[in-house]
Amino acid sequence: MSLILCIETGTNICSAALSHNGALLSLRESEEGRDHAQKLASFIDELFRENDIDAEELDAVAVGMGPGSYTGLRIGTSVAKGICYGADKPLIGISSLKSLAMVAVEDYNAGIIECGQIEDMLLCPMIDARRMEVYSAIYDSSGDELLPVAARIIDEDSLSDFMPGKQMLIFGGGAFKCREVMKRQGLVYASVAPSARGMAALADYKFQNGEFEDIAYFEPFYLKEFVAGVSKKNMLAGK
Repeated sequence: MSLILCIETGTNICSAALSHNGALLSLRESEEGRDHAQKLASFIDELFRENDIDAEELDAVAVGMGPGSYTGLRIGTSVAKGICYGADKPLIGISSLKSLAMVAVEDYNAGIIECGQIEDMLLCPMIDARRMEVYSAIYDSSGDELLPVAARIIDEDSLSDFMPGKQMLIFGGGAFKCREVMKRQGLVYASVAPSARGMAALADYKFQNGEFEDIAYFEPFYLKEFVAGVSKKNMLAGK
C-alpha cells in the first residue's frame, strides 16, 4: 500500500498529484509558467482537502529531480523536503524525463496521441534548455533507459546514429524547435507535456523497493554542460 504525493515543477508547468498504489487519484496543474511556489502550495492543499487527508497520512513524497529549470526544480525540492521533514516521510526522486516518457505512454494508451505501435518505437522526451539546446534521453515503452540523460545541442543529424532504422517518437517542450531542424525519415513528433501523473507508477516502484533519497543532501539534477554534436555535413567538409 502506498499513498504518495507527486510534485513536478521543472518546467513552465506546475503539477502536483496524489497516487495510490501507483494509480492516479487526483491531479492539479497549471501551464501559466509563473508563481510555481504559490501555485504548488495551493495545489497540495486542494489535493489534501479533496481526498480528506493530511501530510501525516502520506507514505512518501516524490519530486521531479530534473533536468529542467533551476528555479522550478528548487521550488519543488524545497516544498517536498519541507513536507518530508515536517511529517517524517521518505523522499523519492524521479527523473523528469522518465516521467515525461510515462506520460507519453499513458496518452498513447488513452488514444490522445497517434504514432503507430509505441511498443516498437524509441521514446525521446525533450525538455527545452533555451536556444537549440535540449535535455533529452531515450527510453523504450516500458521505461527502460536506452540512452542516458544528457544536455544536447540539436542539429539535423542529432541522434541519427542511435539504433538507426527504428522509429523515434519525440515529444516534450524541446520537441517543437527540433521539428524544424530534424526532418529525416523515421522521426515522429507529438505534443506531450510534463505532468506529475507520469510519476505515479515510478514513485510506487521506488517506494516498494525502498529507493529513498537522503533528505538532507538531496539536490535536483542540474545539467549545465552541453555536448555539441558534430554533424555529418560538417565532418565531410572538414569542419
